[in-house]
Amino acid sequence: MTVLKKAVLFFSLLSFISFNLKAQDNVIDQVVWVIGDEALLKSDVEGVKLQMQLEKEHFDGDPYCIIPEQLAVQKLFLHQAKVDSIDVGNNVVSRTVDRRINNAIASLGSPEKLEEYLGKSINQLREEWREQVRDNEIVTEVQRKIVGNIKLTPSEIRNYYTQLSQDSLPFINTTVEVEIITMNPTIPITEIDAVKNRLRDFTDRINKKESSFSTLALLYSEDIESAKRGGELGFMPRTQLVPEYANAAFMLNDPTKVSNIVESEYGFHIIQLIEKRGDRINTRHILLKPKVPAEELKKTTVRMDSLLVDLKANKFTFEEAATHISADKDSRNNKGLMLNKSEYSNYSGTAHFEMKDLPQEVAKVVDKMAVGDISQPFTMLNSSGKEVVAIVRLKERINAHKANLSDDYQVMKSIVEGKKREDVLKKWVQEKIKTTYVRINDDWKNCDFQHEGWIK
Repeated sequence: MTVLKKAVLFFSLLSFISFNLKAQDNVIDQVVWVIGDEALLKSDVEGVKLQMQLEKEHFDGDPYCIIPEQLAVQKLFLHQAKVDSIDVGNNVVSRTVDRRINNAIASLGSPEKLEEYLGKSINQLREEWREQVRDNEIVTEVQRKIVGNIKLTPSEIRNYYTQLSQDSLPFINTTVEVEIITMNPTIPITEIDAVKNRLRDFTDRINKKESSFSTLALLYSEDIESAKRGGELGFMPRTQLVPEYANAAFMLNDPTKVSNIVESEYGFHIIQLIEKRGDRINTRHILLKPKVPAEELKKTTVRMDSLLVDLKANKFTFEEAATHISADKDSRNNKGLMLNKSEYSNYSGTAHFEMKDLPQEVAKVVDKMAVGDISQPFTMLNSSGKEVVAIVRLKERINAHKANLSDDYQVMKSIVEGKKREDVLKKWVQEKIKTTYVRINDDWKNCDFQHEGWIK
């Protein structure tokens, strides 16, 4: 496991959990490291170790050497964040905390077992984990700034590939290229009016102080993630909000007022201002989505069946139909070709997908198709969370294999970029250690550290 991968794994674990181990009788707390003007406690180390046991993860070596060193590295990054005034939005932190809690519950089996294991309520854990998650997100931003934009030449990638032995070549999972056409079912005006009337009722209840905005958002908003936080989105610039929402939100000046009903690609919103800070704004909202009646889905499926008949009769190509008929805004201007937008994929920004990166409904259909096949119509949720009817065409399939440059240039490029990032960050940490005061408890010095210079 590379140094960078260990660091990423460690920061993920650290952001996931914060234990109050000082209260446990079997832990005698003590200062084990001092980095700059910050102390690292034995309880910090024990907390991460306990979380690793929960996650069934391990490091290659003594955890009482690896964990404190990585904690110290994190503190170096966090100190740099203060120097550079780097912070992260509440919405990013809240989403990550929610995901971590759900993962922990899934690992132990139930919320009750998680509370029993950690000796705290879910609400207490949520509050404790927020700062740990914030630190992790800040570290990621600092690392991104340190590394900057990595530019590689094709020769660098070829040289790296040719230096690898056959046994060292990465194994590449099956990838596909998929074209898609979608049609939006008609939503009756009666359904839209019903949604607007509910939002007007919410506004009336808030204005009469019968209910708070946050309570109604928690109970009724169909933006599931923000609903957990009473509808709060966190501080965001205008560019991170859909235009209709941004225009209405930035017009608000009174936190006690509720906006008029706003329509966006996601549905209908009412918005309340929390706070403005320069060009960033924190709002809460309630989102309601008009429901698509079953008969409208059936009518749209019939229309798509007719299109499918014309495609099979070669009246026009799939690409032509996608360009002129498809409602899918993400692929329409690309002749129906889907683009991978997963930030965790080696193929991000390309038309290649591993099955796990495709929308679940699309992957289920494509898995059984041959290249050139066009699917039967099926329903799915589009990128805005709306129900649509779709057909897909499998343009290309590359079966699982060992990496080669002709088929896997993007993957090899990602690997080389990762190594360059690792080298830049390792060099930065090494230089930072030289100028930082570090003191390690004598009982914790007998270690084979990843970085030199801790013991001076």
